[in-house]
Amino acid sequence: MAKELQAYCGLVCTKCPAYVAKRTNDDALRAKTAKEWSGPDFPIKSEEVNCDGCTPTRGTPWKFCGTCEVRACASSRKASTCAACADYGCGKLEKLLGMLGPQARANLEALRAA
Repeated sequence: MAKELQAYCGLVCTKCPAYVAKRTNDDALRAKTAKEWSGPDFPIKSEEVNCDGCTPTRGTPWKFCGTCEVRACASSRKASTCAACADYGCGKLEKLLGMLGPQARANLEALRAA
């Protein structure tokens, strides 16, 4: 089994459809994910559903990662994830976790407990 790639925010990149679609070159998964993730204020085209994870040293993060405050903060602090940050639970992270759902928080809590 491949090692799981963890995003700063607690998402597991290797289980994310954008990551999987790029790795498997799956256009059907790209189209399905674009439809599920799109909204009036958040349009996504199927060709944009490609990602190498938000923490790579090379490669392409997903299109909205470039504006993610959590990613920018964790990267500037050289934290492996937000779980390793002294300011864990900051407003930036809490706002994002509110959108991501309970699994990302549970992943970060598990990292903090380890």
